[in-house]
Amino acid sequence: MEDYMKPTPLKTKYFTPGVIVIFAFATVGILFLLARLIFGLGAVTNLSNQYPWGIWIGIDVAAGVALAAGGFTTAALGHIMHKEEYHVIVRPALLTALLGYTFVAFSVAMDLGRWYYIWHPLIMWNGNSVLFEVGMCVMAYLTVLYIEFIPIVTERFIGRVNLPGFLSALNKPVDSLLRILDKTLDKTMFIFIIAGVVLSCLHQSSLGTLMVIAGPKMHPLWQTPILPLLFLLSAISVGFPMVIFESLITSKSFGLKPELKVLSNLGTMVAPLLGIYLAFKLGDMVIRQTFVYLNEFSVESVLFLIEIFFGIIIPLRIFLSPKLTKTRAGLFIGSALVIFGVLLNRINNFIIAYNPPYKFAAYFPSIGEILVTLGFVALEILLFRAFVMIFPIVSVPQPVASKTKFFIRGK
Repeated sequence: MEDYMKPTPLKTKYFTPGVIVIFAFATVGILFLLARLIFGLGAVTNLSNQYPWGIWIGIDVAAGVALAAGGFTTAALGHIMHKEEYHVIVRPALLTALLGYTFVAFSVAMDLGRWYYIWHPLIMWNGNSVLFEVGMCVMAYLTVLYIEFIPIVTERFIGRVNLPGFLSALNKPVDSLLRILDKTLDKTMFIFIIAGVVLSCLHQSSLGTLMVIAGPKMHPLWQTPILPLLFLLSAISVGFPMVIFESLITSKSFGLKPELKVLSNLGTMVAPLLGIYLAFKLGDMVIRQTFVYLNEFSVESVLFLIEIFFGIIIPLRIFLSPKLTKTRAGLFIGSALVIFGVLLNRINNFIIAYNPPYKFAAYFPSIGEILVTLGFVALEILLFRAFVMIFPIVSVPQPVASKTKFFIRGK
Protein backbone atom coordinates (compact mmCIF):
# COMPACT_ATOMS: atom_id res chain seq x y z
CA MET A 1 0.00 0.00 0.00
CA GLU A 2 1.11 3.61 -0.64
CA ASP A 3 -0.39 6.96 0.41
CA TYR A 4 -1.37 10.09 -1.45
CA MET A 5 -2.48 13.40 0.04
CA LYS A 6 -6.07 14.58 -0.32
CA PRO A 7 -7.85 17.58 1.27
CA THR A 8 -10.33 16.15 3.78
CA PRO A 9 -12.51 17.59 6.59
CA LEU A 10 -10.78 16.71 9.84
CA LYS A 11 -12.74 14.57 12.29
CA THR A 12 -12.00 15.48 15.88
CA LYS A 13 -13.56 17.07 18.97
CA TYR A 14 -13.90 20.83 18.57
CA PHE A 15 -13.58 21.91 22.20
CA THR A 16 -10.34 21.06 23.99
CA PRO A 17 -8.87 22.78 27.10
CA GLY A 18 -6.79 25.05 24.85
CA VAL A 19 -9.77 25.92 22.65
CA ILE A 20 -11.84 26.81 25.75
CA VAL A 21 -9.16 29.31 26.83
CA ILE A 22 -9.10 30.81 23.33
CA PHE A 23 -12.92 30.95 23.40
CA ALA A 24 -12.75 32.96 26.65
CA PHE A 25 -10.40 35.52 25.04
CA ALA A 26 -12.74 35.78 22.05
CA THR A 27 -15.75 36.37 24.33
CA VAL A 28 -14.02 39.14 26.29
CA GLY A 29 -12.87 40.77 23.05
CA ILE A 30 -16.42 40.74 21.66
CA LEU A 31 -17.75 42.36 24.86
CA PHE A 32 -15.27 45.25 24.55
CA LEU A 33 -16.10 45.50 20.85
CA LEU A 34 -19.78 45.87 21.70
CA ALA A 35 -18.86 48.62 24.18
CA ARG A 36 -16.95 50.43 21.41
CA LEU A 37 -19.97 50.17 19.04
CA ILE A 38 -22.41 51.44 21.68
CA PHE A 39 -20.36 54.09 23.53
CA GLY A 40 -17.84 55.13 20.86
CA LEU A 41 -14.06 55.06 20.38
CA GLY A 42 -13.31 57.25 23.39
CA ALA A 43 -14.92 54.80 25.83
CA VAL A 44 -12.64 51.90 24.88
CA THR A 45 -9.47 53.35 23.33
CA ASN A 46 -6.72 55.82 24.22
CA LEU A 47 -6.85 57.43 20.75
CA SER A 48 -6.77 61.22 20.48
CA ASN A 49 -6.39 63.99 17.92
CA GLN A 50 -2.61 63.61 18.18
CA TYR A 51 -2.75 59.80 17.90
CA PRO A 52 -5.60 59.04 15.48
CA TRP A 53 -4.58 55.39 15.20
CA GLY A 54 -3.21 52.78 17.59
CA ILE A 55 -2.75 49.03 17.73
CA TRP A 56 -6.00 48.34 15.87
CA ILE A 57 -4.32 49.85 12.78
CA GLY A 58 -0.68 48.97 13.59
CA ILE A 59 -1.35 45.30 14.50
CA ASP A 60 -4.83 44.30 13.34
CA VAL A 61 -4.59 46.02 9.94
CA ALA A 62 -0.96 46.66 8.91
CA ALA A 63 0.52 43.50 10.48
CA GLY A 64 -2.61 41.48 9.68
CA VAL A 65 -2.33 42.31 5.97
CA ALA A 66 1.36 41.35 5.92
CA LEU A 67 0.87 38.09 7.85
CA ALA A 68 -1.90 37.07 5.45
CA ALA A 69 0.60 37.23 2.57
CA GLY A 70 0.88 33.43 2.54
CA GLY A 71 -2.29 33.42 0.45
CA PHE A 72 -0.91 35.20 -2.59
CA THR A 73 2.67 33.86 -2.31
CA THR A 74 1.53 30.21 -2.25
CA ALA A 75 -1.07 30.89 -4.97
CA ALA A 76 1.73 32.28 -7.15
CA LEU A 77 3.94 29.29 -6.34
CA GLY A 78 1.34 26.55 -6.76
CA HIS A 79 -0.89 27.86 -9.54
CA ILE A 80 1.12 30.42 -11.57
CA MET A 81 4.55 28.69 -11.38
CA HIS A 82 2.80 25.26 -11.46
CA LYS A 83 4.80 23.76 -8.58
CA GLU A 84 2.40 20.86 -8.05
CA GLU A 85 4.10 19.54 -4.91
CA TYR A 86 3.04 22.66 -2.98
CA HIS A 87 -0.69 22.24 -3.64
CA VAL A 88 -1.11 20.58 -0.21
CA ILE A 89 -0.40 23.93 1.48
CA VAL A 90 -2.36 26.21 -0.86
CA ARG A 91 -5.79 25.64 0.72
CA PRO A 92 -4.74 26.29 4.35
CA ALA A 93 -2.88 29.40 3.16
CA LEU A 94 -5.98 30.56 1.28
CA LEU A 95 -8.14 30.09 4.39
CA THR A 96 -5.62 32.00 6.54
CA ALA A 97 -5.60 34.88 4.04
CA LEU A 98 -9.42 34.87 3.82
CA LEU A 99 -9.84 35.03 7.60
CA GLY A 100 -6.96 37.49 7.99
CA TYR A 101 -8.36 39.96 5.45
CA THR A 102 -11.89 39.60 6.80
CA PHE A 103 -10.69 40.69 10.23
CA VAL A 104 -8.57 43.44 8.66
CA ALA A 105 -11.79 44.83 7.18
CA PHE A 106 -13.52 44.54 10.58
CA SER A 107 -10.59 46.31 12.26
CA VAL A 108 -10.67 49.21 9.80
CA ALA A 109 -14.41 49.60 10.39
CA MET A 110 -13.98 49.55 14.18
CA ASP A 111 -11.23 52.19 13.97
CA LEU A 112 -13.50 54.62 12.14
CA GLY A 113 -15.31 57.13 14.30
CA ARG A 114 -18.50 56.46 12.32
CA TRP A 115 -17.97 52.78 11.54
CA TYR A 116 -21.30 52.49 9.75
CA TYR A 117 -19.90 54.68 6.93
CA ILE A 118 -17.27 52.08 5.95
CA TRP A 119 -19.01 51.70 2.58
CA HIS A 120 -18.53 55.38 1.60
CA PRO A 121 -15.33 54.86 -0.45
CA LEU A 122 -17.35 52.71 -2.86
CA ILE A 123 -19.35 55.74 -4.04
CA MET A 124 -17.21 58.70 -2.84
CA TRP A 125 -14.01 58.19 -4.82
CA ASN A 126 -10.84 60.14 -4.07
CA GLY A 127 -8.15 59.23 -6.57
CA ASN A 128 -5.55 61.40 -4.83
CA SER A 129 -5.76 59.44 -1.57
CA VAL A 130 -3.35 56.59 -0.84
CA LEU A 131 -5.79 55.32 1.78
CA PHE A 132 -8.50 55.15 -0.88
CA GLU A 133 -6.24 52.98 -3.06
CA VAL A 134 -5.47 50.69 -0.11
CA GLY A 135 -9.16 50.42 0.76
CA MET A 136 -10.25 49.60 -2.79
CA CYS A 137 -7.45 47.03 -3.24
CA VAL A 138 -8.27 45.31 0.05
CA MET A 139 -11.98 45.18 -0.78
CA ALA A 140 -11.24 43.78 -4.26
CA TYR A 141 -8.75 41.23 -2.92
CA LEU A 142 -11.13 40.13 -0.17
CA THR A 143 -13.77 39.52 -2.85
CA VAL A 144 -11.24 37.52 -4.88
CA LEU A 145 -10.36 35.42 -1.81
CA TYR A 146 -14.01 34.50 -1.25
CA ILE A 147 -14.36 33.59 -4.95
CA GLU A 148 -11.23 31.41 -4.71
CA PHE A 149 -12.80 29.65 -1.72
CA ILE A 150 -16.03 28.76 -3.58
CA PRO A 151 -14.59 25.58 -5.25
CA ILE A 152 -13.83 24.22 -1.76
CA VAL A 153 -17.48 24.82 -0.79
CA THR A 154 -18.79 23.18 -3.97
CA GLU A 155 -16.46 20.20 -3.48
CA ARG A 156 -17.82 19.74 0.02
CA PHE A 157 -21.55 20.15 -0.67
CA ILE A 158 -22.33 19.14 -4.27
CA GLY A 159 -24.61 16.10 -3.99
CA ARG A 160 -24.71 16.54 -0.20
CA VAL A 161 -27.05 19.53 0.27
CA ASN A 162 -29.49 18.50 3.01
CA LEU A 163 -31.22 21.54 4.50
CA PRO A 164 -33.54 20.82 7.47
CA GLY A 165 -37.30 21.33 7.77
CA PHE A 166 -39.08 23.61 5.34
CA LEU A 167 -35.70 24.64 3.88
CA SER A 168 -35.44 21.17 2.31
CA ALA A 169 -37.38 22.57 -0.66
CA LEU A 170 -34.23 24.54 -1.49
CA ASN A 171 -31.97 21.46 -1.64
CA LYS A 172 -32.23 20.98 -5.40
CA PRO A 173 -31.92 24.70 -6.37
CA VAL A 174 -28.91 25.13 -4.07
CA ASP A 175 -27.26 22.01 -5.47
CA SER A 176 -27.85 23.27 -9.02
CA LEU A 177 -26.36 26.65 -8.11
CA LEU A 178 -23.26 24.97 -6.65
CA ARG A 179 -22.80 22.91 -9.82
CA ILE A 180 -23.08 26.01 -12.02
CA LEU A 181 -20.54 27.88 -9.85
CA ASP A 182 -18.20 24.89 -9.93
CA LYS A 183 -18.25 24.61 -13.73
CA THR A 184 -17.94 28.36 -14.28
CA LEU A 185 -15.04 28.85 -11.85
CA ASP A 186 -13.25 25.77 -13.17
CA LYS A 187 -12.74 27.66 -16.46
CA THR A 188 -12.17 31.16 -15.06
CA MET A 189 -10.28 30.61 -11.79
CA PHE A 190 -6.92 31.53 -13.34
CA ILE A 191 -8.20 35.11 -13.78
CA PHE A 192 -8.95 35.47 -10.07
CA ILE A 193 -5.64 33.89 -9.03
CA ILE A 194 -3.64 36.34 -11.16
CA ALA A 195 -5.84 39.23 -9.96
CA GLY A 196 -5.26 38.20 -6.35
CA VAL A 197 -1.47 38.26 -6.74
CA VAL A 198 -1.51 41.66 -8.49
CA LEU A 199 -3.93 43.24 -5.98
CA SER A 200 -1.84 41.95 -3.06
CA CYS A 201 1.36 43.51 -4.41
CA LEU A 202 -0.47 46.81 -4.91
CA HIS A 203 -1.91 47.26 -1.43
CA GLN A 204 1.04 45.71 0.42
CA SER A 205 3.28 48.43 -1.00
CA SER A 206 0.64 51.14 -0.63
CA LEU A 207 0.60 50.63 3.13
CA GLY A 208 4.23 51.76 3.05
CA THR A 209 3.27 54.77 0.95
CA LEU A 210 0.74 55.66 3.64
CA MET A 211 3.59 56.16 6.11
CA VAL A 212 5.85 57.97 3.60
CA ILE A 213 3.38 60.86 3.53
CA ALA A 214 3.66 61.10 7.32
CA GLY A 215 7.01 62.82 6.53
CA PRO A 216 9.00 64.16 9.50
CA LYS A 217 6.45 62.79 11.97
CA MET A 218 8.21 59.43 11.55
CA HIS A 219 11.58 58.55 13.06
CA PRO A 220 14.39 58.60 10.41
CA LEU A 221 15.29 54.96 11.13
CA TRP A 222 12.05 53.93 9.38
CA GLN A 223 11.10 56.96 7.27
CA THR A 224 12.42 56.40 3.75
CA PRO A 225 11.19 56.96 0.17
CA ILE A 226 11.56 53.22 -0.49
CA LEU A 227 9.15 52.32 2.34
CA PRO A 228 6.58 50.94 -0.19
CA LEU A 229 9.26 48.57 -1.57
CA LEU A 230 10.31 47.52 1.94
CA PHE A 231 6.68 46.80 2.89
CA LEU A 232 6.24 44.66 -0.22
CA LEU A 233 9.53 42.76 0.26
CA SER A 234 8.81 42.10 3.94
CA ALA A 235 5.30 40.83 3.09
CA ILE A 236 6.71 38.45 0.47
CA SER A 237 9.40 37.33 2.95
CA VAL A 238 6.87 36.45 5.66
CA GLY A 239 4.46 34.62 3.32
CA PHE A 240 6.18 31.20 3.33
CA PRO A 241 7.21 31.33 7.04
CA MET A 242 3.58 32.03 7.94
CA VAL A 243 2.48 28.98 5.94
CA ILE A 244 5.16 26.81 7.60
CA PHE A 245 4.25 28.07 11.09
CA GLU A 246 0.53 27.55 10.54
CA SER A 247 1.05 24.07 9.02
CA LEU A 248 3.16 22.91 11.97
CA ILE A 249 0.64 24.28 14.51
CA THR A 250 -2.29 22.67 12.64
CA SER A 251 -0.61 19.26 12.40
CA LYS A 252 0.25 19.41 16.12
CA SER A 253 -3.26 20.50 17.09
CA PHE A 254 -4.99 17.75 15.09
CA GLY A 255 -2.44 15.00 15.75
CA LEU A 256 -1.30 14.80 12.12
CA LYS A 257 2.14 14.09 10.73
CA PRO A 258 3.58 17.36 9.34
CA GLU A 259 4.56 17.51 5.67
CA LEU A 260 8.22 18.06 6.53
CA LYS A 261 9.53 17.46 3.01
CA VAL A 262 7.21 20.08 1.49
CA LEU A 263 7.81 22.53 4.35
CA SER A 264 11.59 22.04 4.16
CA ASN A 265 11.55 22.78 0.43
CA LEU A 266 9.44 25.84 1.16
CA GLY A 267 11.96 26.85 3.84
CA THR A 268 14.81 26.87 1.31
CA MET A 269 13.05 29.74 -0.50
CA VAL A 270 12.84 31.92 2.62
CA ALA A 271 16.57 32.74 2.91
CA PRO A 272 16.90 34.41 -0.54
CA LEU A 273 13.76 36.48 0.11
CA LEU A 274 14.96 37.55 3.56
CA GLY A 275 18.41 38.32 2.11
CA ILE A 276 16.95 40.65 -0.52
CA TYR A 277 14.82 42.39 2.12
CA LEU A 278 17.84 42.82 4.43
CA ALA A 279 20.04 44.12 1.58
CA PHE A 280 17.51 46.83 0.69
CA LYS A 281 16.96 47.76 4.36
CA LEU A 282 20.66 48.07 5.20
CA GLY A 283 21.52 49.63 1.83
CA ASP A 284 18.91 52.32 2.36
CA MET A 285 20.32 52.96 5.83
CA VAL A 286 23.85 53.37 4.48
CA ILE A 287 22.79 55.66 1.62
CA ARG A 288 20.71 57.91 3.92
CA GLN A 289 23.31 57.58 6.71
CA THR A 290 20.59 56.99 9.27
CA PHE A 291 22.86 54.53 11.11
CA VAL A 292 23.98 57.51 13.19
CA TYR A 293 20.66 57.26 15.07
CA LEU A 294 21.73 53.82 16.36
CA ASN A 295 24.28 55.62 18.60
CA GLU A 296 21.36 57.04 20.55
CA PHE A 297 20.17 54.74 23.31
CA SER A 298 16.45 55.20 22.80
CA VAL A 299 13.32 53.09 22.50
CA GLU A 300 13.45 53.56 18.73
CA SER A 301 17.08 52.45 18.30
CA VAL A 302 16.64 49.39 20.57
CA LEU A 303 13.47 48.25 18.82
CA PHE A 304 15.06 48.80 15.40
CA LEU A 305 18.00 46.57 16.35
CA ILE A 306 15.67 43.89 17.78
CA GLU A 307 13.68 43.99 14.53
CA ILE A 308 16.85 43.52 12.43
CA PHE A 309 18.65 40.90 14.54
CA PHE A 310 15.77 38.74 15.77
CA GLY A 311 13.42 39.31 12.84
CA ILE A 312 15.83 39.02 9.91
CA ILE A 313 19.44 38.05 10.66
CA ILE A 314 18.87 35.10 13.03
CA PRO A 315 16.06 33.49 10.97
CA LEU A 316 18.14 34.12 7.83
CA ARG A 317 20.94 32.10 9.41
CA ILE A 318 18.48 29.33 10.33
CA PHE A 319 17.01 29.11 6.83
CA LEU A 320 20.51 29.12 5.28
CA SER A 321 21.25 25.88 7.15
CA PRO A 322 20.17 22.75 5.17
CA LYS A 323 20.39 20.77 8.42
CA LEU A 324 18.02 23.08 10.36
CA THR A 325 15.49 23.45 7.54
CA LYS A 326 15.00 19.69 7.58
CA THR A 327 13.92 19.67 11.24
CA ARG A 328 10.56 20.60 12.73
CA ALA A 329 12.19 22.74 15.46
CA GLY A 330 14.38 24.64 12.99
CA LEU A 331 11.46 25.41 10.70
CA PHE A 332 9.21 26.42 13.61
CA ILE A 333 11.74 28.72 15.32
CA GLY A 334 12.90 30.29 12.05
CA SER A 335 9.32 30.93 10.89
CA ALA A 336 8.24 32.28 14.28
CA LEU A 337 11.15 34.75 14.26
CA VAL A 338 10.31 36.02 10.76
CA ILE A 339 6.68 36.50 11.81
CA PHE A 340 7.84 38.31 14.96
CA GLY A 341 10.12 40.54 12.87
CA VAL A 342 7.41 41.61 10.43
CA LEU A 343 4.90 42.09 13.26
CA LEU A 344 7.41 44.28 15.11
CA ASN A 345 8.24 46.16 11.90
CA ARG A 346 4.61 47.16 11.41
CA ILE A 347 4.27 48.15 15.09
CA ASN A 348 7.47 50.18 14.79
CA ASN A 349 6.34 51.92 11.61
CA PHE A 350 2.79 52.75 12.66
CA ILE A 351 3.19 53.31 16.40
CA ILE A 352 6.77 53.58 17.70
CA ALA A 353 8.21 55.67 14.84
CA TYR A 354 5.16 57.95 14.68
CA ASN A 355 5.85 61.10 16.68
CA PRO A 356 3.16 63.75 16.07
CA PRO A 357 3.87 67.42 16.79
CA TYR A 358 2.03 69.19 19.59
CA LYS A 359 1.33 65.98 21.46
CA PHE A 360 0.18 66.30 25.06
CA ALA A 361 0.93 62.74 26.19
CA ALA A 362 2.44 59.57 24.78
CA TYR A 363 0.13 56.92 23.38
CA PHE A 364 -0.22 53.56 25.08
CA PRO A 365 -3.05 51.17 24.17
CA SER A 366 -5.91 50.84 26.63
CA ILE A 367 -6.92 47.49 28.11
CA GLY A 368 -9.94 47.57 25.79
CA GLU A 369 -7.77 47.97 22.68
CA ILE A 370 -5.49 45.11 23.78
CA LEU A 371 -8.38 42.76 24.57
CA VAL A 372 -10.17 43.50 21.29
CA THR A 373 -6.95 42.72 19.39
CA LEU A 374 -6.47 39.47 21.34
CA GLY A 375 -10.15 38.69 20.79
CA PHE A 376 -9.79 39.08 17.01
CA VAL A 377 -6.78 36.72 17.00
CA ALA A 378 -8.74 34.22 19.12
CA LEU A 379 -11.75 34.42 16.79
CA GLU A 380 -9.53 33.77 13.76
CA ILE A 381 -8.12 30.64 15.45
CA LEU A 382 -11.61 29.39 16.38
CA LEU A 383 -12.93 29.98 12.85
CA PHE A 384 -9.86 28.32 11.29
CA ARG A 385 -10.45 25.24 13.45
CA ALA A 386 -14.14 25.13 12.52
CA PHE A 387 -13.43 25.57 8.79
CA VAL A 388 -10.87 22.75 8.59
CA MET A 389 -13.37 20.46 10.33
CA ILE A 390 -16.18 21.33 7.90
CA PHE A 391 -14.41 21.80 4.55
CA PRO A 392 -11.71 19.78 2.70
CA ILE A 393 -8.79 22.12 3.41
CA VAL A 394 -6.03 20.16 5.17
CA SER A 395 -4.51 17.33 3.13
CA VAL A 396 -4.24 13.99 4.90
CA PRO A 397 -2.80 10.67 3.65
CA GLN A 398 -5.25 8.46 1.76
CA PRO A 399 -4.43 4.75 1.37
CA VAL A 400 -4.47 3.45 -2.22
CA ALA A 401 -3.82 -0.01 -3.57
CA SER A 402 -0.40 -0.44 -5.12
CA LYS A 403 -0.19 -1.36 -8.80
CA THR A 404 0.01 -5.05 -9.58
CA LYS A 405 1.61 -6.75 -12.53
CA PHE A 406 -1.70 -8.09 -13.80
CA PHE A 407 -4.46 -5.47 -13.61
CA ILE A 408 -8.05 -6.51 -14.44
CA ARG A 409 -10.41 -3.64 -15.25
CA GLY A 410 -13.97 -4.14 -14.04
CA LYS A 411 -17.14 -2.56 -15.36
